[in-house]
Amino acid sequence: MDELRGEQAVWVFDSETVRIRFETKGWFKSQLFKLLGTLEVPVGLVRDVDFRPGTGRKKGWILNLRLHDRMDPYSAVGAMLDEKFQPFRLTGPAKSELVAEYLADQLRFAAGRAGEPEARAVLSLVPPQPLHVLTSEGIARFEGDRLSLVWSGGYAGGYKRKKQRREFDLAEIDGMEWAPVDDWGWGFVRVLNRGRSVDAKPKTDLNVLRAGQEGNEIHQAFLLAATVTAHLWAREGAARAAIAAGDGGAEEAPPLGFDDPEWWKRTARSAVDALRGPRITLNLPGSRGEETSEGDVSVEIGEDGPAVLETPAEVPESTPEPGRPTDTSWIFEQIERLGDLHAKGLLTDEEFGTKKAELLDRI
Repeated sequence: MDELRGEQAVWVFDSETVRIRFETKGWFKSQLFKLLGTLEVPVGLVRDVDFRPGTGRKKGWILNLRLHDRMDPYSAVGAMLDEKFQPFRLTGPAKSELVAEYLADQLRFAAGRAGEPEARAVLSLVPPQPLHVLTSEGIARFEGDRLSLVWSGGYAGGYKRKKQRREFDLAEIDGMEWAPVDDWGWGFVRVLNRGRSVDAKPKTDLNVLRAGQEGNEIHQAFLLAATVTAHLWAREGAARAAIAAGDGGAEEAPPLGFDDPEWWKRTARSAVDALRGPRITLNLPGSRGEETSEGDVSVEIGEDGPAVLETPAEVPESTPEPGRPTDTSWIFEQIERLGDLHAKGLLTDEEFGTKKAELLDRI
C-alpha cells in the first residue's frame, strides 16, 4: 500500500483504489474539502495520470488524476472552481518528488490495465441520498430520482416566497449549473431542463437556489450540482447499456413512459429493425392519443408511450399500400428519427454515422 502526503490531502493507493483523505484542519482549508472528507476512487475510473515536477509552489510537484468521460462530475460543474480546490489534484514539496513520481507511475500502470468503467461507477464519488443543502435563500433536497427546491430562507425574495417550491423529476433535468460567489456576495446552483427558459436574474429564477458566502453554503451548492450530474450520467449510461444489450427475441414488456430506459431500449431497437425493410414504423415521443398504421406494425401512442396493437399480414413488396410514401421519403424519415436518438445521446456518433450510411446507400 503506497501513501503520498500532499498539501491538500493524503492519497493511499492499494492497487485497486485511490483513497483520498482531505486535510480539513485549520481555518484556511477548503470548505469543499471539509464537506467531502474522503473520496475513494476505483482505479478503473482513471483514464490518465498527469505528473508535473517542478511546476508547483516553490518548485514543488503537481499530480492530477484524469478520469474517464462522464466520471468526474466535479470538473463538469466546477469550471469556475479555483484550480487549487479541484478534488483530484494534489501538490507537494520538491523533497517528496520521487515518491510522488513513483505513485504516479503505479497509478498509470494500474489504470492502463483496467477496463472501461460502468456508468454507475460515477456514483461512488458523490454523497449518498438523500442529500440536503441549506442556504440563506432556502433548501434543496435530492433523493436520487427527484430534486426539490424550497424558498423558505430569510433572503428569499417575494416572488419565490409566493411560489414556495419547485420539484423536478431526474428524467426532466438536462444538466446542472453552478456559479461561485460574485461581487454582491451571492452564488447559485441552477437546474437546466427542457421547456423552461433561463431567467437572467437568479433572484427570480424558479430553477435557481442562491447561496451566500457565509459558512459553506456555496460549496454545498457545488456538491449538489455534482451529485445530480453524476446521477444523470448514471441514468443515461444505463439507458445506453440497455439499448446495446437489447435483442429482437426478448419478451415484450408492458408499455412504459418515454422517460423510462426500457422504453428507449425498445424504441432504439425499432430504429435498428427499420434498416431491414421499409415497412417498420419507428415512433418517437410526440403527440398523445394518436393511432397510426404503417406497413407491418400498428402502434398507439398513449400516455405511457407506444404500445404495439397488432401485426397485420405482410404486404408484398410489389404492391405498396395506397398513400404510402416513396422509398426515398421513407429513408429520409428514418434518418431524421435516428437523428433524434443521436441528439438525445442514445446513439453514438459512430452508430449514427453507420446507420445513416446504410440508409443513404438505398437511394
